[in-house]
Amino acid sequence: MIRTAIVGTGGIAGICHIPALRAQAHRVAIVAAVDVDAARAGAFAAEHGIPAVYTDLDTMLGEQRPDLVHLCTPPFLHADQAVACLEAGAWVWCEKPVALSLAELDRIRAAEGPAAAGAVFQHRYGPGARYLRDRIAEGTLGRPLVAQCVTAWYRDDAYYDVPWRGTWRSEGGGPTMGHGIHQMDLMLDVLGPWAEVRAMAGRLERDIQTEDVSTALVRFENGAIATVVNSVLSPREESYLRFDLTDATVELRHLYGYSHADWTFTPGSPGATWEPPAGPPSSHTVQLAHFLDDYEAGIRPDLGRPTMELVTALYKAALTGLPVRRGEIDAADPFHASLHGGRPEVFR
Repeated sequence: MIRTAIVGTGGIAGICHIPALRAQAHRVAIVAAVDVDAARAGAFAAEHGIPAVYTDLDTMLGEQRPDLVHLCTPPFLHADQAVACLEAGAWVWCEKPVALSLAELDRIRAAEGPAAAGAVFQHRYGPGARYLRDRIAEGTLGRPLVAQCVTAWYRDDAYYDVPWRGTWRSEGGGPTMGHGIHQMDLMLDVLGPWAEVRAMAGRLERDIQTEDVSTALVRFENGAIATVVNSVLSPREESYLRFDLTDATVELRHLYGYSHADWTFTPGSPGATWEPPAGPPSSHTVQLAHFLDDYEAGIRPDLGRPTMELVTALYKAALTGLPVRRGEIDAADPFHASLHGGRPEVFR
């Protein structure tokens, strides 16, 4: 059995991680829950039958020696906690965003040894996603030309009453970082490496430090051009991806997760077909099964660096007004250390 601990017992842990772990009960045992709020941790453990409760991560790691840790804590804690788990020999499956900067992400990767860390990017594993990626790679739908990637969500002022939200220090960024990252990750998984980004961002309505909306133009190495929108100001919420190829248009409309029925296919040539295998909706449950397969095989999981590079480039392009090319943000670049590039006052 893979001895597993959950760190952070807020909403995402109970809503997404517990069901995913229960679906793997044949090879996973939840041995501990950790939260700085002792009462919340105790209630969570009692509800889900978890035998041990801790308020300190290091103590849990020393006493329980888990094989795997699920990090469900606020983003500003991820890097230090992931490194602590890896150094203790535990694999890590971390909620997004895994880190607040490329520098933090690289620090996590550098701490890996026998144990490794992976990111929660469950949309890659929904029905149709891998099928579309493979069809594009094979060229059976023609050449990618145009894409749209829209995360149009709504978060009111009360959402930002939680102290760590909406700040550069603790959330790292706004909807570009914390909301649209899932759709952008799926777009990259389908289209492959990006080449150049031009962007704009602003704080239009919410009383926060970071942006509440961003837009971007992304050129891919294969020549395709995409438009990207990330918003928390959209009363009619939607997550939307559209891929226009020479021989077909493929669309995905959903909100926080999608099923087989959420794809739309429009052929552009007589030979273009769309017959993806049916499967369960995109979810933590589906991705965890793949993650555990990698764990058992000793395969290092994906930490999502290409996606974090795109997010970072979008912020740099928006805050400097200049195009950003993939690979230019190295350790000497101020945007490598923080998404605001040393200018946190920009949206105040």
